[in-house]
Amino acid sequence: MAYPQYHQNHVPNGLNKTKVVVVMVPFPAQGHLNQLLHLCRLIMAYNIPVHYACTATDNRQAMLRVHGWDSNSVSDNIYFHDLEIPPFLSPPPNPNTPNKFPSHLQPLFNASLHLRDPMAELLRELSSKAARIIVINDSMMASVVQDMGTIPNAESYTFHSVSAFAFFLYLWESMGKTKPLETKSKIIIPKDLPSHEDCFTNEFLSFVGSQYEFQKLSSGCLYNTCRIIEGAYMDLMEKLENKKQWAIGPFNPDWSRRNQLVTSKTIEIAVKTLMASKEGDEMRKRTVDLGGAVRGSMDNGGVSRLELNSFITHITR
Repeated sequence: MAYPQYHQNHVPNGLNKTKVVVVMVPFPAQGHLNQLLHLCRLIMAYNIPVHYACTATDNRQAMLRVHGWDSNSVSDNIYFHDLEIPPFLSPPPNPNTPNKFPSHLQPLFNASLHLRDPMAELLRELSSKAARIIVINDSMMASVVQDMGTIPNAESYTFHSVSAFAFFLYLWESMGKTKPLETKSKIIIPKDLPSHEDCFTNEFLSFVGSQYEFQKLSSGCLYNTCRIIEGAYMDLMEKLENKKQWAIGPFNPDWSRRNQLVTSKTIEIAVKTLMASKEGDEMRKRTVDLGGAVRGSMDNGGVSRLELNSFITHITR
């Protein structure tokens, strides 16, 4: 396969007459890179120029691993900016770590915070070419775009790559679970939620925590979810954060019981429940109905399409 061509650190002259320019600032991990790349495609459909700024290696990875659309159309329609970071250690994966988190990537995550200065330079350059600069940054890159506040015609929006429920639970627990849960929809918090203990390292949790304060500088939040699935939690997030929230997905599927081997007996019981019981009939019907509703959410008039239209109207106001 031919590698796509890069638009490295190139700001097109045509932006002199552009009202709005969007700049994506992804976190350097594949699941994050891919989601913001797909968001680029959604926004480009509104004839808005989109820039994607990260390290050269991560930009290349994002383009080569894109799925669901032609990689050549990626490079032809998105302005990629290869920003530099200092050299960093790149240890091999350690198969003997106590959890499955890719801790060998932590040096890259730490080094990515040095994107702040080149990012500020890029945003200032773009700000002279457009009436408004819209920065959409991954929630874990909030400190990288903190200088956006010094640019009068720039505003930022935080993109959360996780579900609204996951982020709501994080905030609610950080508040000691004392905030009243008042919403138009019924709120269900499942019992026996899986622990995060084996999901992340302490160093990575500290990294995430260091970015949270800078997220308060954003003008709103975008979620990789759909209100059909998580409408109640989206409503709660607006109350907890007191800023606009948009559900414009979903882009990718989620998981559970990641550390358990599924036995043949478990599979047998699940299949029998689904195929040979009244409960299974109801589950299949709910699945079909929900699946159809979610798939239709991005069609014209669908709930997620309306959310995206609302966001575009907001940033082009």
